Amino acid sequence: MPRPAKRLLALAVDATLCVLCVWVAFSLRYEQWITLRGIQWVAVVVAIAGALPLFVASGLYRAIFRYAGPAAFMAVVRACALFGVGYGLLFSVIGVSGVPRTVGFLMPLLLFLAVACSRMFARYWLGGMYMSAIDRKALPQVVIYGAGGAGLQLAAALTQSREMMVRCFVDDDERLQGNTLHGLRIESPDWLKDNAARLGITDVLLAMPSASRARRAEILNQLLPLYLHVRTLPALADLANGRVQIHDLLEVDIEDLLGRDPVAPMGDLLHRNIRHQVVLVTGAGGSIGSELCRQIVQLSPKTLLLVDMNEYALYGIHQELEALAPHIHVVPLLASVCDAARLREVMRAWHPDTVYHAAAYKHVPLVEHNPVEGVRNNAMGTLTAAQVAMECKVRRFVLISTDKAVRPTNIMGASKRLAEMTLQGLAQQKSSTCFSMVRFGNVLGSSGSVVPLFRRQIEAGGPITLTHADITRYFMTIPEAAQLVIQASAMAEGGDVFVLDMGEPVRIIDLARRLVELSGRTVRDDASPDGDIELHVTGLRPGEKLYEELLIGDNALPTAHPRVMKAHEACLPQEELWRQLEVLNAALRNSDVPALKRTLQQMLPGYRAHAEVVDWVHMERHRVAMTVVDRDDESANSDLTQPVAIAL
Repeated sequence: MPRPAKRLLALAVDATLCVLCVWVAFSLRYEQWITLRGIQWVAVVVAIAGALPLFVASGLYRAIFRYAGPAAFMAVVRACALFGVGYGLLFSVIGVSGVPRTVGFLMPLLLFLAVACSRMFARYWLGGMYMSAIDRKALPQVVIYGAGGAGLQLAAALTQSREMMVRCFVDDDERLQGNTLHGLRIESPDWLKDNAARLGITDVLLAMPSASRARRAEILNQLLPLYLHVRTLPALADLANGRVQIHDLLEVDIEDLLGRDPVAPMGDLLHRNIRHQVVLVTGAGGSIGSELCRQIVQLSPKTLLLVDMNEYALYGIHQELEALAPHIHVVPLLASVCDAARLREVMRAWHPDTVYHAAAYKHVPLVEHNPVEGVRNNAMGTLTAAQVAMECKVRRFVLISTDKAVRPTNIMGASKRLAEMTLQGLAQQKSSTCFSMVRFGNVLGSSGSVVPLFRRQIEAGGPITLTHADITRYFMTIPEAAQLVIQASAMAEGGDVFVLDMGEPVRIIDLARRLVELSGRTVRDDASPDGDIELHVTGLRPGEKLYEELLIGDNALPTAHPRVMKAHEACLPQEELWRQLEVLNAALRNSDVPALKRTLQQMLPGYRAHAEVVDWVHMERHRVAMTVVDRDDESANSDLTQPVAIAL
């Protein structure tokens, strides 16, 4: 029905209720059912003429009945109270001949009960609450962990839904346990452990958006043995704009499992090299580069230059930043960091104060199979960008490095360590450019991260693929990593290698198990042959390490930031470094992968190269060459078996 028609229907219902309540009030007074006649109809007319305008003015007909809540109920109370005062004053205090004074008190009470019950019935029927009662056993049985404001909003939203059935709240606060909230009992965590299987509970909705990560991790660890599907609400800032809906529920974040709270950023370090300055970010469309850009635009730069050679990624981050900070001048620039001429014209046009160099090929197996391009982009591209920055008198040049640069076993790590060394070599020269490097481990949610891969494999029913049962990695969220990069670079003095505190390393197999268990499934292994998801170990890939390190030596020093350390890594003398780089360039020009790896081993004492050359082009050339040799051998053997004519 159209909205005006619904309001007219509600008015008609309330007018009918006024007539019925007057009739019932007279019948109660005379202790028998009567027929209204004569002066008694004055009480009916006054009831309708007094109640309906008050109901309209109080907003009773603006409320949507199916979503009516405490506010709508209070509006009914206020309107009926005002009506009761006026009606009682007229018929009970002043008095009207032929109308008993008792009616002046009874009728408003009856009308309040009738109107309130009509609203409750409309909410129950139109909101589909009766369907939840009918289909109670067929719906997923869930509990809400957290009997606070967010839990109340979630319960209210789920009440309108027929997708889930909320059984109760669970909360650690003993003062709340045993009470009811939104008609649901508040139970203890021990109650959940004892009754989850018996009651068929399948899901836990974690409604504690303001809890610390350490507290959330503690709760999740308690829930792991129950094999329930755990989901969580967004942050409080995301809830502020409206009612919580079912689609707002998220899978548990891996940072909740890690239980590590980010340190609040230092405002002075954040703004020092950005506010009212021109900032350039290479690799602006990548995982780290794009988050750096998001952080930078919120720090009020004069201009932000986005440099990337991926057209689609550059377009995407440019559109996002324009919506995020329309008052900031953001310029998207297609360019490769290996193209000195293009970088030179960009820097000469805008004269950036700071360059954040995030452009790199970072996927270990992919770079291992394409070593020439990996080294050319990661190492020589860094050198090219840094030399152009020095030539254009950029004040600060910051390299985003990786823990894989420490004692590398793969081309990607070796190329990033070589990129660090090129900056260390440039820092030895007299220049107005301050070079620094920031080194950290894996970031959650980046392209190629194991967490999205594991989630997809779990949804597909498995198996989860792991390269080794004992492999460990450091993890950090992308926003935290980007903030720490900005703060670390503000403390640079020249040639610094900053290392971010990544917390404790995590075993990937433990991470996979937790994700499986928190999805409500079980791991299939020797101890549980009937489990849902199998963990399949495929073996280490070429160049992959069991564990990562952040420091080459043990000389890390603290800085002004508790999560940032500074290391002074050894570097080749400048003359020797440039000589070795010439040899490396020759190998790159000739696409000579064996020579490339030998040069890297000479330049990087800690580099433990993969024994085989797995470059796709090199292997294909070798395969073709071997095929030709085999054909020649077959041809020669075939000639030996042919009949030979002998002249006698």
